[in-house]
Amino acid sequence: IPALIFGEAHLPPEIAEVPAWATLVSSMFLHGGFMHLAGNMLFLWVLGDNVEDAFGHGRYLVFYGVCGVLAALAHGVTDTNSEIPMIGASGAISGVIGAYLVLHPKTPIKTLIGVFIVELPAGIVLGIWIAFQFSSAFTASGGVGGDVAWWAHIGGLVAGLALVVPMRRKGVTLFDRGMTRPVRHGPRITMRPGPWSRRS
Repeated sequence: IPALIFGEAHLPPEIAEVPAWATLVSSMFLHGGFMHLAGNMLFLWVLGDNVEDAFGHGRYLVFYGVCGVLAALAHGVTDTNSEIPMIGASGAISGVIGAYLVLHPKTPIKTLIGVFIVELPAGIVLGIWIAFQFSSAFTASGGVGGDVAWWAHIGGLVAGLALVVPMRRKGVTLFDRGMTRPVRHGPRITMRPGPWSRRS
């Protein structure tokens, strides 16, 4: 809850289970329903293992957590008086998207366009998703519209873009350098570019 994080409001003592700062982490593990959770986990499943390969297990865990915390703060600073809770993992997953974009922009992703399934480079698919986030953030009131915290997505994305270079393993190349043919990473799955969460 932004107002709690920035000291603009306080919970009654009897319901304050954890310190406000700790909710920057715990909120990533709460979701608004099965479809909210499933949508977030779908994107993590498709993209996350390849980013983890580039970082190693420990650094990937730190990366994921830092992206999630920075995403929550990015959302909070857009309205520090907001008492609307933000839940969901997609701020952190947006960081994974940013890292994947830097690591594997040429990798083909099966994408549903209308009734056709086509393979497009990840750079195009994720670029469309990024454009949609910025467009929605600037057109939604306060960056929140349709129960989606757009600035959390953008904050996580920027964190992922910034952290991928210093956190990758030594020798891991960027932008699919040295790739001589399309690489099929991770599960082969049809996905539609667009937002996937209710709040974050």
